Amino acid sequence: MDHREVALRLIEAENSRKPIEPLTSTYPGLSVVDAYKIQLEGIKIKLERGRKVVGKKIGLTSKAMQELLGVNEPDYGHLLDNMLVLCGEPCKRDDLIQPKVEGEIAFVLKSDLKGPGLTITDVLRATEFVVPAIEIVDSRIRDWKIKLEDTIADNASSARFVIGSKVTPVKNMDLRLIGMVLEKNGKVMNTGAGAAVWGHPAAAVAWLANKLAEFDIGLEAGEIILSGALTAALDAQKGDVFTVSFYELGSVSVLFE
Repeated sequence: MDHREVALRLIEAENSRKPIEPLTSTYPGLSVVDAYKIQLEGIKIKLERGRKVVGKKIGLTSKAMQELLGVNEPDYGHLLDNMLVLCGEPCKRDDLIQPKVEGEIAFVLKSDLKGPGLTITDVLRATEFVVPAIEIVDSRIRDWKIKLEDTIADNASSARFVIGSKVTPVKNMDLRLIGMVLEKNGKVMNTGAGAAVWGHPAAAVAWLANKLAEFDIGLEAGEIILSGALTAALDAQKGDVFTVSFYELGSVSVLFE
């Protein structure tokens, strides 16, 4: 298998907004290791084309999603500069294929983190502050018919993200107990708490740093880390407005136009 060739197929699907058949159907022997190699090739191509990595995201942090895909650990993807939707600016629905919205706690690092062996304490010590965030996931795989290897290869189904303006230090705060409300067009759709993310959002970030160590990659100071969805994702169409509100952390909204 030519990992770069598969990565180019995914990039073409993203650019043309024409999804492809599941990679796990096209390449029956596709492994998790192959999938991460495809993802890394895709990021390399985008960097060659002028993009910049601004952070990482963690997916599949909930037990429900792990059971759905038959896995027992999260996955990760890269956040690039062109994925950021500035707070107050609309997200262009026509630029995406089949987007869904999630509410998350984002960590902004003040120092580097590189595994293995990192703990929640290490993550909290390295965190400058946390902010409310909306992640907009999308799949270049037709109809979201994904298995674990499909979403990993597809940069963990990353698409866009929005960061709130209120910054909160993590000192003396138990992120497990932070409640979240996800609204769509003014109606409460989902509620959750930080503990839904791998038991503790910082535990998911520690997992990420330890996992990346397998590829000799670290988390760098200044990076934004999306720690994982607190609730199920919601479909997004033109005209939809989503608001994510966290107890003590503030809120963030996005309009799809």
